[in-house]
Amino acid sequence: MTSFTTEHGPDRGTPTIAQIAQELGVSVPTVSKVLNGRADVAASTRERVEAALERHHYQRRKAARPAEGTGLIDLVFHRLGSSWSMEIIRGVEDAAAENHVSVILSELGGVHRPPRAWLDATLLRPPLGVLMVASRLSPAQQRLLARRSIPVVVIDTDGEPPADVPTVGSDNWNGGLTATRHLLGLGHRRIAAVSGPADMLCSRARLDGFRSAHAEAGVAVDDALILPGNFYVETGYSAGHELLTLRDRPTAIFAGSDMAALGVLRAAHELGLSVPRDVSVVGYDDLSMAAWATPALTTVRQPLAEMGGLATSMLMDLVEGRHPQTRRINLATELVVRESTAPPG
Repeated sequence: MTSFTTEHGPDRGTPTIAQIAQELGVSVPTVSKVLNGRADVAASTRERVEAALERHHYQRRKAARPAEGTGLIDLVFHRLGSSWSMEIIRGVEDAAAENHVSVILSELGGVHRPPRAWLDATLLRPPLGVLMVASRLSPAQQRLLARRSIPVVVIDTDGEPPADVPTVGSDNWNGGLTATRHLLGLGHRRIAAVSGPADMLCSRARLDGFRSAHAEAGVAVDDALILPGNFYVETGYSAGHELLTLRDRPTAIFAGSDMAALGVLRAAHELGLSVPRDVSVVGYDDLSMAAWATPALTTVRQPLAEMGGLATSMLMDLVEGRHPQTRRINLATELVVRESTAPPG
């Protein structure tokens, strides 16, 4: 049976589930079902019970950790399917293996807020903890998991998370800054950017770094050369075609991801342009394929596997009842110069 608070709760002011059931005029099993995410409770009753649990700040006592090899952590991506996500998975898997737990994957179909269906399935499992990648919970969802003692850590947050939610990311602003400084230092003055999704913090930070490098050098940014993207090859390809067919085309392009940069390289090739003779290209991430591109891609390295590993270690600290030394980790990025950049011809 699931372990709940004692007869009088963790302090005498906290009611038990029996007292909450009596207050609402429902059965103890009904309150227990809501606590455990069971679906067989009427929606109106569920709402009343959840409101009462929140009103009384009820939190289930943390259960003992399962035997080694039986615990699960839920790794939640807003979107899967790229080498970027595989690098994070690798870091999480390695750290999880060291802690003798298993990893299950969830995908949100491109949205950054988990739907109710994900929450219901998670509460039915339930996992030891949750890792959110480029997504985060609503305050209400966070409170529901907290009441069930399921900790959450966010990797590469899509926005500013609550102060009490640990996060692991990288210095995206500095990455955009150093990439653009490199191009400006080579003599480029007409530099385009293919950004990532506007609703992701990392995209906005990289673009802010791009703008800051221009301001630092006293070079005006041409906003007509900044095109939206989604970090995938297709938008890099279409943006590359659009930019490189301009009458006054850019001499360099900063892509918000390596995948987008590969799309730009393909567009340049189809248009009969040589990289870097006719246009320089910089990517972002330093995925393994970047070194194998033709030409080898200059890019900004962010330590994706390390981010996944550190986030998993933070989550396991919370699972074990330990407080992480810090709740904000922002790892350094590094420019890796290869063959796709050169002074303008």
